[in-house]
Formats: sequence, C-alpha cells, structure tokens
Amino acid sequence: MNRDFGGILKWLLSAVCFWLVVAACHGQARYAGTGPGSLMTVGGTVSGYNIDYGKRDLGGASVYADFNVTWRFGIEGEARLLRYNQEADTHLSTYLVGPRVSFGKHRFNPYGKLLVGLGHFNFPYDYATGSYFVIAPGAGVDYRLNQRIKIRLIDAEYQEWPQFTYGAIHPYGISAGISFNILRSSTKRGY
Repeated sequence: MNRDFGGILKWLLSAVCFWLVVAACHGQARYAGTGPGSLMTVGGTVSGYNIDYGKRDLGGASVYADFNVTWRFGIEGEARLLRYNQEADTHLSTYLVGPRVSFGKHRFNPYGKLLVGLGHFNFPYDYATGSYFVIAPGAGVDYRLNQRIKIRLIDAEYQEWPQFTYGAIHPYGISAGISFNILRSSTKRGY
C-alpha cells in the first residue's frame, strides 16, 4: 500500500516541478500587449481540525504554495502539522498537492481545490504510527491586501482517509493565514 502511494506522490511532485520549469521558460517573442500571467505565492496558516478519531480537536499550522499559470487555474501544495491540544500523543500531519481554481481576480478571491497526498497518523500513547492516502476537497477566500501580500481569510477542508487502519476517517477543519507573492510574470498577448 505505501509503495504504491510513494510512486504516485513521486509522480505528482515530478509533474509539479516540470510545470514550474516549463512556466519559467519564455522562448516566444513579445507581443504588443500583456495580460495577467503566472503567479506563485507561499504562505502559512493556523488551523483548527476535528480529526474524527475519538472526536478529538487539534490545532496546528501549515505552509502552502500556490502556483497559478493563469489567474484562474493553478496548483496548490500544502504541509499541515496538527499537534496542538493533542491527547495521549494522538496527532497527524498531511502533505497534499492538487489543482486549484480561482473565481475572482479582484481584492476578494474565492477558490476551490482538490488535493491528494499522504497523511501520517500517530496513534495514542505512541503505540503505532501509520501513513495513509488522503483526498481533501476544499474551498476558501483570499483577500489581496496589496500586490505582494494576501490574507487567507478562511480555508475549509474536508479530508477522506479511505484506507485508515480502523476504517475510513474524515478529518475536517478551517485555517486562516497570510501569503506573499514570490513570482509574478505576464503572459504575452497580441491585440
């Protein structure tokens, strides 16, 4: 089970790296006009989750990166560690990546996403740990403070751990945070 997932995760990470390299290459001549182009932001959030294992509520933090090829379509990757308020050393972490679609290009930017990846679960009293496949649809709203800074007002995520040891679990939670643009380019368009 873990070997199959490891291959999928390596393939997804390779695809993301390939996409980043291709987007950074500009081999075309400039056109007369320009339009909104690719954008990469990195940020962090604080999170509150119900982990659906013994009805525990955990808090934590995450880092994320969004790479949008256009203003509407992109990829999001996130790493989330939920360790605050743990009981009997029960905690989890997730490492997810997937497509992201934005619905607004002004100050308020609602979005939807569908992430997949790996979840690590630490069982009570450190009796065992496990790694599992995770599917996580989500949605949220970013607020553009200025050209470089965005506030993640809310990010809601519902996770599905279908192969969990004692049957599927469904952690869910919300996050809020801040991000910074680290790459902005314009696509060239002729008019």
